[in-house]
Amino acid sequence: MDLKRLAVLLEFARLGSMSAVADVMQTRVSTVSQQIATLSREVGVPLIEPDGRGVRLTAEGRRLADHAVTILAAVEAARAELNPDAEPAGLLRIAGYASALRRVVVPLLTRLAATNPALTMAVHELEPGEASEWLVANRIDLALVYDYNLAPERVDPAFAVEPLWETDWGLAVPATQSLDPGLTAVEVFAHHRDRDWIGNPRNSREETVLRVVAAMAGFEPRITHYADSLDLVDDLVRSGAGVGLLPMARRLREGITLIPLRHPSVTMRTFAWVKKGRQSWPPLRLALTELQRASYFTEPLIRPLMK
Repeated sequence: MDLKRLAVLLEFARLGSMSAVADVMQTRVSTVSQQIATLSREVGVPLIEPDGRGVRLTAEGRRLADHAVTILAAVEAARAELNPDAEPAGLLRIAGYASALRRVVVPLLTRLAATNPALTMAVHELEPGEASEWLVANRIDLALVYDYNLAPERVDPAFAVEPLWETDWGLAVPATQSLDPGLTAVEVFAHHRDRDWIGNPRNSREETVLRVVAAMAGFEPRITHYADSLDLVDDLVRSGAGVGLLPMARRLREGITLIPLRHPSVTMRTFAWVKKGRQSWPPLRLALTELQRASYFTEPLIRPLMK
């Protein structure tokens, strides 16, 4: 049974269309179709069947895709364990969101360049959805992703997850406004129900959080502005154009008040994703160990995230 064909089948199970698999794996739709057809002949059962204008996995195809997760992870683990004591060397490709890259990865890159000269690193700024696609396609080795306690991120079953850190977020409003610090998050949102709100165009989880808490307060938020940059969120809030979420650990600029959110709290959680079976590859093992170092959590508003 060819491992590359198993990987194609697994991607079809995950994505649901051959064109999507072709895009992620950077190949042609005809090649995806041929790989699955050949695998079907190898195992002796149909793996796909017609579904309207497209195709879907048969029951046998779904079972084989489930096994493919375990098989491919075991192969990766075996490769890594052939030389577990090797010095970290080669190219390690890390993706993540901007603040994690600046706060953690850039210092890590500098430190490892001095201590492990045979190891090089490539850094890519990606949001969680983008990082997931790149990890599936083997374009990166490690993804630093985030979600919120009120809007968990879906994790691909082919990924191993390492919890890293968490930090609370609050509602940023113009400094001219003042509220009772004892208000709940629901009461804080209700107070700003008639304001314009700021969402994130590259990650819908933030908007989900806004809508969840607003629904608890009995209204639908008017999300007018979209900003991926926290600096732009600052500017919009300072100008009075809208209100939005910002991390409580952020250094505020003049003209902004950051209201803590409690009952419910809004917590952003950061995880490392790698493909199952690859954690023992020396460069990845080193990077994961370094990312979990306690020295990153010296700020009281950033806490280690427990498993």
